[in-house]
Amino acid sequence: MTTAGRQQTAPDKVRDAERVRDELRDALKAAGVQLPSLGLDAASCAGPDPLALIDLGRCNVATARALAAALRSDVGEQQGAAR
Repeated sequence: MTTAGRQQTAPDKVRDAERVRDELRDALKAAGVQLPSLGLDAASCAGPDPLALIDLGRCNVATARALAAALRSDVGEQQGAAR
């Protein structure tokens, strides 16, 4: 990844992952879904060249069902707009 034509530093990668995690949390909340353990994967954020992975975590059946419904709804809206 590059930022303004330069390689991202390790702290930049982690900050970027934190921002994206927050964006995802907000988007899920707007869709009526809350993943209780949404966060950064600590092990992937360590070291000199972190991957900074976002851990979607675990959820119960009701939350998984709500997430699936929100995704289906969004896909349906996008397909309707394309017609």
